[in-house]
Amino acid sequence: MTPAPTTESRQTPPPAPGGRPADKRRDGRLLGQVAERTALPIALLLVVVVFSLVSPDRFFTTGNLTSILGSQSILFMLALAALVPSMAGDIDLSLGATGALAAIVVAVLNVNHGVPIGLACLLAVVAGAAAGGVNALFVVWFSTEPFIITLGTGTFFTGLVFWLANSTTIVGVSGSLATWTFLTRIATIPVQFYYCVLVMLVIWYVARFTPIGMRLLFVGQSREVAILSGIKANRVRAGSFVLGGTIAALAGVLYVGTTGSAGPSSVDTFLLPAYAAVFLGATSIEPGRFNALGTGVAVLFLATGVAGLQLLGAQDFAQQLFYGAALVVAVTLSRLVRGSTTR
Repeated sequence: MTPAPTTESRQTPPPAPGGRPADKRRDGRLLGQVAERTALPIALLLVVVVFSLVSPDRFFTTGNLTSILGSQSILFMLALAALVPSMAGDIDLSLGATGALAAIVVAVLNVNHGVPIGLACLLAVVAGAAAGGVNALFVVWFSTEPFIITLGTGTFFTGLVFWLANSTTIVGVSGSLATWTFLTRIATIPVQFYYCVLVMLVIWYVARFTPIGMRLLFVGQSREVAILSGIKANRVRAGSFVLGGTIAALAGVLYVGTTGSAGPSSVDTFLLPAYAAVFLGATSIEPGRFNALGTGVAVLFLATGVAGLQLLGAQDFAQQLFYGAALVVAVTLSRLVRGSTTR
């Protein structure tokens, strides 16, 4: 009879030099996750270094830093507006027109009707929330396609802006608004940039640490599963449209404070780079998920890239080329990263 194997005979052989394969795979995954989370901040740092070396006397200066952070606050705020419905799995193409509507409301009320600037700004924000409510009504309650509906409402809002402005640029807005937004500075940076950072941090905190934020992300990740889990997805989506419109109105207010005027196309030109920042931000910090911190880093990346090109003497069309290419690359990378995180 064959003797039973002893304890010594059942012992596993020592691991091969270099560690276990499972440990290597785990380390590789960890390294890949770190690379995904930090790729965009590293790219931003590289852009800063490159332009600083190419044009040290003009790029790496306090004045240029102030210009980048101050002038791009409108883009920053509009990107945060676009982020909210994106987190719920929707898209709102009317946000640029909503921001322009808010800007015109401020200018018309303050300049043409003598309404105090504070009240005019408040009514402009209410108008932005109402515009978001219109989108929510058609997209959510009537179950229509957000891409088409918001494209239509955006065109309608643009027509409303032309009507209110009489197809002209309204100038002469109270200087108090400029003081509240652009002229007041903290560490040489216009205070409006800090407003954007505050909104970004609020969105980040709500999304990460509150039940409503978690429901928002859940609906965006899988609407059907969220409904089966008892989440009222329609309410969450409607709220995201209203909040997005409200934040877009804040972008319009910042525009008026920065320029002292408002015109029919005040904020529209910021819509494409805003969505480029949203999708590019989804590839970083929290890869595969639309997130506030990633959007903020993406805005800085886009703003720095454009500022560097302008300092190097690039013509105006270079900005459009850069933004367009950034949007295409950002959407592609976002899709690839979201796909890899679900496997």
